[in-house]
Amino acid sequence: MFRAVANRLGTTVQASVRSNLFAKPQTAAATVRHVTYVPQSDEEFDDSCVAYLTRPTITGWQIRSFITHQHGEDLVPEPKVISAVLKACRKVNDYALAVRYLESVQEKAKADTAIWPYIVQEIRPTLDELGVFTPEEHGYDTPELYLVDTEDIH
Repeated sequence: MFRAVANRLGTTVQASVRSNLFAKPQTAAATVRHVTYVPQSDEEFDDSCVAYLTRPTITGWQIRSFITHQHGEDLVPEPKVISAVLKACRKVNDYALAVRYLESVQEKAKADTAIWPYIVQEIRPTLDELGVFTPEEHGYDTPELYLVDTEDIH
């Protein structure tokens, strides 16, 4: 029995090697990908973000994916996009994500000191409606444990 299996395996390998040695070279068809880029205005971009976030079937993973993608962009989001993210976080009942998102927006707004107060002023009605506090109201702007430098006591 073993001899029969070995014999069949040997003939199969020989046939495979012969067919590969004498086969014509095959050329692979080149795949061309046609991507059309249509530039969007700022308003269209913001509206598409809000439309994505206000879908009734949005999940927490999709919100996190959106936030990660948006944080990688070189922009500070508009207040209406921030409000849409906060409402989406409320929809999936994720308060921590909402506060972390506000922290990331605050970090991105550090380039200009006038941006963050403007954003807070514009999203204040949404914050009050949802019961979400800003990072400053949580006390995240000051260190929790501040230790006096022992080298500078006297």
